[in-house]
Amino acid sequence: MSKVSSWELKERQAFPLDLKEKLTIERITDWVNYWNGGVYISFSGGKDSTVLLHLIRKIYPNIPAVFVDTGLEYPEIRQFVKSFDNVTWLKPKMPFNKVIEKYGYPVVSKENAQKIDEIRNTKSDKLRNKRMYGDAKGYGKLSDKWKYLIDSDFKISDKCCSVMKKSPVKTYERISGLKAIVGTMACDSFGRKTSYLRNGCNSFESNRPMSTPMSFWLEKDVWDYIRKYNVAYSKIYDMGYTRTGCMFCMFGVQLEKYKNRFQLMKETHSKQYAYCMGKLGCAKVLDYIGVSY
Repeated sequence: MSKVSSWELKERQAFPLDLKEKLTIERITDWVNYWNGGVYISFSGGKDSTVLLHLIRKIYPNIPAVFVDTGLEYPEIRQFVKSFDNVTWLKPKMPFNKVIEKYGYPVVSKENAQKIDEIRNTKSDKLRNKRMYGDAKGYGKLSDKWKYLIDSDFKISDKCCSVMKKSPVKTYERISGLKAIVGTMACDSFGRKTSYLRNGCNSFESNRPMSTPMSFWLEKDVWDYIRKYNVAYSKIYDMGYTRTGCMFCMFGVQLEKYKNRFQLMKETHSKQYAYCMGKLGCAKVLDYIGVSY
């Protein structure tokens, strides 16, 4: 593990694309050599992992890719992934409707959903108080803005991603022995930035070793790379979407301006929209948090 300071991250994020490519390839090479080639590419079909796949297969054409087919991907993403060779498709053991039935809806953010779930279900008074009021320094509490969700009549949790994506991937890693290379970036979220500052690109010694060689890239770099090398990407982006994760995920939707992901889905994928709002019950959840759809 190699800790990175905030100013080092900012400095690297300001590097020109050519230098970022060079440094990323160095990180990838270090990772492949360390594990004697026993690695795989995490491939979601989104633009970031598409660039990662292109970068890696220019120098290591035989490294396998892994796609988790949760059943929640946009049809355009699934079709795009099918256009690549040497991709293993994984499936979760539990479908999304059963996940939300058992654990709850993915609402607001992973961090806040986890805290709401813990407040509601933990048997520890200490943890519940920490989530409600914070520790001695005020850390760890649920944002006051979202405390009203504690009293909602539907379940809320952050477990969806763990059940549908992380679990099948961990099983794959355990059986294959391969170590992941993932196309996440520090600019994606606070959690990913924190992880990069703590571990750097290659976390060789963590409980689950992982390489994130594009951590210091920005979204602009991804699009610049695509244009520079004329890299094919999923047409979902040409339909107005900026994120291509699970179709029915509600994390962060409250931050989106018109048209948000669900308003756009109503126009582009009417069948999935009707299923999401009706049978899955997302409409009542969005109504509760005041998000138009």
